[in-house]
Amino acid sequence: MQARGYPAARAIGPARAPAQVSVILPVHDAEPWLDECLGSVLQQDFEGSMELSIFNDASKDKSMTIIEKWKKKLEGSGILVVIGGHESPSPRGVGYSKNQAVAQSSGSYLCFLDADDVMMPQRVRLQHEAALRHPKSIIGCQVTREPPNSTERYTRWINQLAPDQLLTQVFTSNGPTVIMPTWFCSRAWFAHVGPFDEGGRGVPEDLLFFYEHLRKGGGVVRVDQSLLLYRYHPGAATHSVLETTIWAHRVRFLEEQALPHWATFTIWNAGRQGRRLYRSLTAGSQRKVAAFCDVDENKIRKGFYCYEGSQERPKPRIPVLHFRAARPPFVICVKLDRADLSLFPQDLTGGAFEDNLRSLNLQEGRDFLHFS
Repeated sequence: MQARGYPAARAIGPARAPAQVSVILPVHDAEPWLDECLGSVLQQDFEGSMELSIFNDASKDKSMTIIEKWKKKLEGSGILVVIGGHESPSPRGVGYSKNQAVAQSSGSYLCFLDADDVMMPQRVRLQHEAALRHPKSIIGCQVTREPPNSTERYTRWINQLAPDQLLTQVFTSNGPTVIMPTWFCSRAWFAHVGPFDEGGRGVPEDLLFFYEHLRKGGGVVRVDQSLLLYRYHPGAATHSVLETTIWAHRVRFLEEQALPHWATFTIWNAGRQGRRLYRSLTAGSQRKVAAFCDVDENKIRKGFYCYEGSQERPKPRIPVLHFRAARPPFVICVKLDRADLSLFPQDLTGGAFEDNLRSLNLQEGRDFLHFS
């Protein structure tokens, strides 16, 4: 969609060969960060052809003034800048803006960037190299968080997942195991999976795309260098997505992708989060729950959890066992982090909990999945 007041996305003139990489940049009221963001595009050490595809989603600040200033600098350095956008009273949302930026771009590979983040100079080069080796994968990278202490546990999770955990931990509350502002993939694979959901504010378009990517057999690869300064601030679009919305999508994906492979399973945590998962399952999945397990003597002593909200008669009564008496596979509803020591009994947290898992010789992905 080309709105009044914006030039055509591609100027009329001699045909130009498609770029090797298009940097995809949706913009909405990004004035405080755009100079640093666009400067990082200029500083890339990638030696192939690059373009920057910007879609301005109804910004009301000075974002366009900054973009026009940087357009001259970037094109002077050989980076084509393609600009689209609209001036409607309200923004259409991140999913719509990303789709429009992709549609007006030409690159064989797509490098996604948020307007409040900053790329390290080697980002495009290193992720392009990885994408050539993994044509059906989303390529991510490690990040540096700004401010440094804003989301310590989440940042550790992003940066420290083992290669196999990029697939086994896709059910956690943290979202995609490589975060959206670090995504890099081929245009062909994006077209096979996408586009992004355009539902607008409150829709987790990155999570929905990531799930569809996995459904279609896509891989997940991370370049183990910090290639992005990932900024945290209250106005970030991710804060508009309700936890209940994320929860519903996660439960459905768990039921679709993991639970059909298990005849029965155990929910590890008989507390609030474990019971919430049980109540959120379909009736068919609930019938697969063989037991809850825990270390809380009060829960174990009672012996069962009765689901009072069930329409079944008699109401389901699910055994509650000590974890050593329970049988895998497990869906683990416990946060695996020492920062959460106050939330759970000591044996369920930090090193003690992880030691308990290791003592049972369980294999992640086969014998247990995280739903923390």
